[in-house]
Amino acid sequence: MDFDFLREYALSKKGVTEGMPFGDSVLVFKVMNKIFMMMNFKIPFELSLKCDPERAVELRERYDAIEPGFHLNKTHWNTVTINGSLPGKLILEMIDHSYDIIVESLPKKVKQEYNSL
Repeated sequence: MDFDFLREYALSKKGVTEGMPFGDSVLVFKVMNKIFMMMNFKIPFELSLKCDPERAVELRERYDAIEPGFHLNKTHWNTVTINGSLPGKLILEMIDHSYDIIVESLPKKVKQEYNSL
């Protein structure tokens, strides 16, 4: 999994936009204007992803490359170092999970707009 692949994967999801609202060191991905993923440009690069709190703890205990969200709510966000130690399938599942959490939390009006895309 490389930076460009994960960027394109996120952008392929319905209603997703990207931007750099926090400066030129972090790429932010939003669905319907709500953040679900952030990527930095470090080597190795890192993803920050929203996560169910119980699952977040389980993932952190199982994988050294997954830590509480850096500069984020540590209950609901994980920071994932992309250093080759995690299965690619798991990384994609975590991106999907983060995206799904945000879509499910959209207000009714915004969700209707999302559904019409």
